[in-house]
Amino acid sequence: MTAAPLLIDGLQYCRWDRQTLEDLRTGGVHAVHVTVAYWESARETLTRLAEWDRRFEAFPELITRVQSSQDVRDAKTQGKVGVFFGFQHCSPIEEEIGLVELFRRLGVLFMQLTYNNQSVLASGCYEQHDGGVSRFGKEVIREMNRVGMVVDMSHSGERSTMQAIELSGRPIVVSHANPAAWHGALRNKSDDLLRAL
Repeated sequence: MTAAPLLIDGLQYCRWDRQTLEDLRTGGVHAVHVTVAYWESARETLTRLAEWDRRFEAFPELITRVQSSQDVRDAKTQGKVGVFFGFQHCSPIEEEIGLVELFRRLGVLFMQLTYNNQSVLASGCYEQHDGGVSRFGKEVIREMNRVGMVVDMSHSGERSTMQAIELSGRPIVVSHANPAAWHGALRNKSDDLLRAL
């Protein structure tokens, strides 16, 4: 007999109140990937993380912090929702590679290299020209691999995403996009890219 699967919400950005957290638990969600930054600076992102520290203190019966896959299994056993953090853009690292490890220590497990537009790391899916992963982007991918932060290419251009797949020593993710064959949304991914992924 196999164990019941874990149910993980791959990405959420919503109003984080008690009712939302109770709804996740009632719905059988064992962990949720919470967006803590889009365009925020490092300082603003630290404020978002501090807000989550207060939620962990306020709702210890509902949620628990996730730093590893074992923490998700433990959340399920405890009847809680595990919470892990992600950035939908690289703005919180402010072109300072040392902030990658710092944010990983603070519980940020995912970071998108870009959100729709060109960033210092890669081209977004809305750019007319996809220049691929930048020189600094290559360094950041290596650092993310080293510290155990997942590279997410959900809002990146096709060429940038293909290069990230090739450059990363660990698997990358596309946490919230669909096959381009299903819909023409600019962030959706081609069949070739999905095969490579």
